[in-house]
Amino acid sequence: MNSLLRICRGTGPRRPALVLTALSALAFLAGCGEKQSGAAGGAGAAPAAMEVSVLTVKPQAVMMTRELPGRTSPYRIAEVRARINGIVQKRLFTEGAVVSAGDVLFEIDPAPYQATLDSAKANLARAEASLASAKLQAERFEGLVATHAVSQQNYDDAKASQLSLAADVAAARAAVQSAEINLGYTRVTSPIDGRIGRAEVTEGAYVQQGTATLLAVVQQIDPLYVDLSQSADEVLGLKEALASGRLERDAKGGATLSVILEGNRVYEEVGSLKFSDVSVSASTGTVALRGTVPNPDGDLLPGMFVRARLDEGTNPSAILLPQSVVSRNSKGEPTVLVIGAENKVELRTITTARAVGSDWLVTAGLEPGEQVITNNLQKLRPGAPVKAAAAPAAPAPAAE
Repeated sequence: MNSLLRICRGTGPRRPALVLTALSALAFLAGCGEKQSGAAGGAGAAPAAMEVSVLTVKPQAVMMTRELPGRTSPYRIAEVRARINGIVQKRLFTEGAVVSAGDVLFEIDPAPYQATLDSAKANLARAEASLASAKLQAERFEGLVATHAVSQQNYDDAKASQLSLAADVAAARAAVQSAEINLGYTRVTSPIDGRIGRAEVTEGAYVQQGTATLLAVVQQIDPLYVDLSQSADEVLGLKEALASGRLERDAKGGATLSVILEGNRVYEEVGSLKFSDVSVSASTGTVALRGTVPNPDGDLLPGMFVRARLDEGTNPSAILLPQSVVSRNSKGEPTVLVIGAENKVELRTITTARAVGSDWLVTAGLEPGEQVITNNLQKLRPGAPVKAAAAPAAPAPAAE
C-alpha cells in the first residue's frame, strides 16, 4: 500500500499510467475486503428453524388393564366312587359325554342288597305284629287292674312289653331304610351336571366301599374357573390407586376378565373376577385370584394355561405417549424432546409407570398443553430452534 502511495506522488511522463495502475490495485483490494467481510457476516447468521411434528399433551380417560398368567379349572368336580361292595354289571354312559345330575352311570349287582332289604322288611312285619299283640294285652290289663282282676305288676309288665316291642319296630324300620339306601347305591348316579371323563372300571370289576373305588370323574366346565396370581405389591398399588381416585371402578364395582388364547386370540366370552385370597404366598410373594368365564361350547378345557386380561379401573386423566418418541439417557431414565421457551428444543426427563398398548403411561415430567416432538429426533439437539407443524391427534389406544 505504501509503494502505491509513493507512485501516486511521483512526477514524470509515466505518472498518469502509474496512477491508473495504483487505482486498479486499490479497487481489487477493496473488492477482496468486501468478499471477506461478506463471508464473515454469513458465518455469524442464525440457523433456520427446522419444522417438526408435535404431539400436544392432553389427559384422557383410559381403562387400565393388566395381563396375568393363569390356568383353567373346573367350576365343580365330582369323583364318582363306590359306596357299597359288589360286581359292576353295566356301564351306562359314553366317555366324554355331557351328563345331568341323577343320570345312572353304573349298575352294581343288586341281588344281595335286595335280599337284605327283603329280610329287613320281614323283621319289620314280625315286630309290628308283636307290638300289636302287646298293645291289645296292655289295653285289656288296663281295664282289669281297676277291678283287681289282674295285679298291678302284670299290668306294668304288659305296658313295658308294649314299649319294648315299639322300639323293636323302630329298629326294624331303620334296618329297612338302610337296606333301601344300600340297594339304591347299586345304581351309581351323577351328583352334578357336567362332562364325564373315562371310566375307571369296566363291567365285571369288583368295587369296594372300604377303599371307595373310583369309578369316574364328572366336571362342570360351564362356567369355568380361571386361577391367576398377582404380586402383592401390584395388589396394594391397585388398592391405593382406587382409594385415592386415580383409578375409578365401574358402576358395579367389579373387574371384567378376558381370556387370551394361543396366538393372542381373545376368547369371545367375557368373564369376571370373583375372588382374591386373603394371604400372600410365602414362596412366590403373590396373591391368588380367581375369576369365572362362560364356556357354553366347551372350547376351554380344565388345565389349560392361558393369559387373562383384567380391567382394573379407569384412569380419568392419563397422559399417554407413543413409545417411539421416548428415549433413554445414560442413566436409563426415559426422556423426550419438547418445544420449550423461544421455540427451542428442550430435553425433558419423564416418569413412566407402565405400557398401555403401544404407548407409555406418563406419571410425571409433562404438563397438559406441552408439545412433544415426534420426528427428526436423531437430528435435533437441545437448544436448537424448531417450528411446530400441525400433527394429527393420536387415537386413544387399548389399555393393557
